[in-house]
Amino acid sequence: MFARFANTTAFPQPAAQDGAARGRATGAHLAVMGLSHAYKKIDGLVLDSLDFEVQPGEVLALLGRSGCGKSTLLHMLSGLSLPSAGEVVINGNTVRGPSQAWVMMFQAPSLYPWMSVAQNAALGLRFARRSSEIATRVPEVLELVDLSPYADRNVQDLSGGQQQRVALARSLATAPEMLLLDEPFSALDAFTRRSLQRDVRAIARRLGLTMVLVTHDVSEAVRMADRVLVLDANPGRIAEDTAIALTEEQREGGCERFNAEHIRLMEIYTEVAHGDPSDQTDD
Repeated sequence: MFARFANTTAFPQPAAQDGAARGRATGAHLAVMGLSHAYKKIDGLVLDSLDFEVQPGEVLALLGRSGCGKSTLLHMLSGLSLPSAGEVVINGNTVRGPSQAWVMMFQAPSLYPWMSVAQNAALGLRFARRSSEIATRVPEVLELVDLSPYADRNVQDLSGGQQQRVALARSLATAPEMLLLDEPFSALDAFTRRSLQRDVRAIARRLGLTMVLVTHDVSEAVRMADRVLVLDANPGRIAEDTAIALTEEQREGGCERFNAEHIRLMEIYTEVAHGDPSDQTDD
């Protein structure tokens, strides 16, 4: 199944992905093959024998209770850590470390508080030694995340949702092929969280990005993902691989089709999580 991999441009330019190109997949192809991991042999496996693919431009959610290894898996997809066995392959290349071609957003935006919005958004380009692109790329990504009027504002003056938009702009500035999200909306109020869920998915589709989202919120998975892997725990295994068949309008919620998908995924999640109510976050 993993014999061939799509070849894509290393750093697609978002400014060119508009009009007729909108929604066309230019993101990374991801394959996880035989991945297992144990922090210490005496503690046993955290993840066990994971095999799955993510197609270019697809949005995948990793859904599971706390402790099932979701964030550990995401760190391995990003190259921040390496598995004990198996491999992560992006565009035909085994991942052995971080790359500009795939970026990760964490629960905290991790901004420099003494810098402006524009300066924070430019950090990825500076660290990548691509400072010559800042004058062009930063205004583009700030417009993309609706922060153009705040470019010169200090990030300390922004709301939590706006700060996450700055973190998103920083992630997009290097024009990555894949975006990895480790519950970056979990600390936000429900209204702000839903706004970002909608906007991040729309941006990913517009740019053709591949996206992998870690969540334990069933509503978030239904709103954002094309496909959901439900993980069992102790050790983490794929218990269910299911598609979310909704239009963009239906993902807004409040319709019969959204409710049906939500109920279906909640039933799967509850069964896998053994009915543990403490992990069934739902807004």
